[in-house]
Amino acid sequence: MNLRPHRREPADINLTPLIDVVFLLLIFFMVSTTFKDEARLRVQLPEAQGEEIPAEEPEMIRLVIDRTGSFNVDDRAVLDGTTETLVDALKERLGEDEPLPVLIQADAQTPHQAVMTALDAASQAGLVQIAFAATRVRDDDAEPARTAFGQSAPPSFPQPVQPSAGEIAE
Repeated sequence: MNLRPHRREPADINLTPLIDVVFLLLIFFMVSTTFKDEARLRVQLPEAQGEEIPAEEPEMIRLVIDRTGSFNVDDRAVLDGTTETLVDALKERLGEDEPLPVLIQADAQTPHQAVMTALDAASQAGLVQIAFAATRVRDDDAEPARTAFGQSAPPSFPQPVQPSAGEIAE
């Protein structure tokens, strides 16, 4: 007769089914997820009379100001709205190149102070060729005009026009 207590062997936990299920869920979510290009800023430009933008535009620095007054230099957000930070961002974009023209695309609801800050920053960065983007009121009969990037303009937005170039006095 065996009087010693019977010890059970420790239970093994098999992790293989758990890993299989996790990989199946990972594959399911990777396949079913849709990626949209929502990174572009959408600004509604103010309206003005003028000519349409040509299909090819020269190299320029695009300074976009949204309705809250936030700045983006060539689709890169500027950390804060101070003039010094914007000057640094413009100089970084410019690099060692000769001065490029600046296209200011401000939303129609942008505070005026944000536009003045952009003009001041461009002047301090040594950029004197400045243009403002605007849109023309669209006729309902006319076919959609092309935007500066060669895409059809969205139906809810007026059509783009040639920016009026102006220089800042040094």
